[in-house]
Amino acid sequence: MHKLRFFSGIALLALSATACGLAAGSPERDVVVPAEPTMIDFVDPAAVAGLSIRTLTDDHYAGSRYVHISYPEFQNAPALNRALRAEAERKWRDFRGRTEGRAAYQRPELNVEWQLAAASPQAIAVRLRTGEFQGAGWGYATRTYWFDRRDGKATESAGLLDGEHALRQLAQLVREQLKERGSQVEREEVTAGGDRFDSMAFNRNGDLVVEFDDCQIGPCSLGRLAVAVPADRVRLLLSEFGRRAQDSVREAARRAPIRRPETAPAESPQAVSNRAGTVDCAKAKCVALTFDDGPGPYTGKLLDILRKDRARATFFVVGSNAAAQPELVKRMSAEGHLVGNHTWDHKDLSKQATSRIADSLGRTEDAVSTTIGQRPALVRTPYGAVSQAVRDVVTELGLVLVDWDIDVKDLLADKAGDIADLAVRKAHPGAIILMHDIHRETVDAVPDILKRLRGKGYTFVTVPELYGSAGMQAGHLYRSGERAAG
Repeated sequence: MHKLRFFSGIALLALSATACGLAAGSPERDVVVPAEPTMIDFVDPAAVAGLSIRTLTDDHYAGSRYVHISYPEFQNAPALNRALRAEAERKWRDFRGRTEGRAAYQRPELNVEWQLAAASPQAIAVRLRTGEFQGAGWGYATRTYWFDRRDGKATESAGLLDGEHALRQLAQLVREQLKERGSQVEREEVTAGGDRFDSMAFNRNGDLVVEFDDCQIGPCSLGRLAVAVPADRVRLLLSEFGRRAQDSVREAARRAPIRRPETAPAESPQAVSNRAGTVDCAKAKCVALTFDDGPGPYTGKLLDILRKDRARATFFVVGSNAAAQPELVKRMSAEGHLVGNHTWDHKDLSKQATSRIADSLGRTEDAVSTTIGQRPALVRTPYGAVSQAVRDVVTELGLVLVDWDIDVKDLLADKAGDIADLAVRKAHPGAIILMHDIHRETVDAVPDILKRLRGKGYTFVTVPELYGSAGMQAGHLYRSGERAAG
């Protein structure tokens, strides 16, 4: 039986843009995009008070698909929170229905990221970017939800407009602009009905950026198309809320000019625990607790627990989360833990080209290096999926792959006691134990795990300490401290 699990946390917002009306599947890192009409200035979620994230994942232990859906949750915006949760669940149900029982060499995958297209005293806009893999490659779609802070109501993008008549006029303006895009663009598909206008936001000049999904109004080879309708032409078509939202985006852009993204230090040393070497695992009974997918809302509590019990762990962070919550990453490093790399957005790397693999790992490395001044040398791939291309990239980058030999199945557990029981029962010297710090029950289970295993004579160390002076070799895959690298 498949099971939905919800977690809280923060997601990093990666600046993305469309160029010349065409957007690539994902933005390149550290690239300054020219001021182009279809570019949207996204808001850093770390600057938004009271923001957390929810993650919906499939029971991929026994299932035939991978699902990782993230969306934000806000204080004092219950209507928006409900709308986002309903959309996340709808996407999951639809994907499950279309992939149920499918036998495939490569598992179908659903991955949903989010960005803030606006966050002001007037309005919030959440842009959900859905990627779907069905065997032939990735396809992408966007949907943007808006929230009126004044009346507490959430709306889809069409709510920016003043009714059906305005929507029909907008469709005509968009069709006119698409004339310049060539015969491959099916302009007649741009109508006021359906979901053609489900992703709209304003650029820094107040132009209305209308985004279309892959394959929606033309061949899939075109990628996603976007059109920017000039502010003065769209102003009369906007609802009262739409005009306030437009004004708030322009005001925010005026106060925060475009800046080049902060980059990592040019020469960052390899990340190590500042307490490494204090335990000889050739003599002591050592075990490595590892936590994936954070930092999240419970990571701070987990760090408090580990500090109180003088235990250290290895955190495989999602790059977007790490960049959004740098203070938690700093705590990890300062308190003797080791920070590892869990990719930027939790996509299955084994389905990616080498350039995408390198980008996902590199962006995460930059985010961590910028925060703690050390580059993470350990990599854990999402879902534990490793291909030859992944091995090649990891080897080229001088990184080390880390798997696990004990999975406490905490994503399926509803009780902290069940997680603790499984961890204690399966523990052995040199074990690498997989857990998730985005899961409340997991964090609640840690004090019991520490107490019971310490009572059995175990010491808690970071992964590299399991291997002592032999160290860990770049390009190799490690599953347990008592087994040789493969």
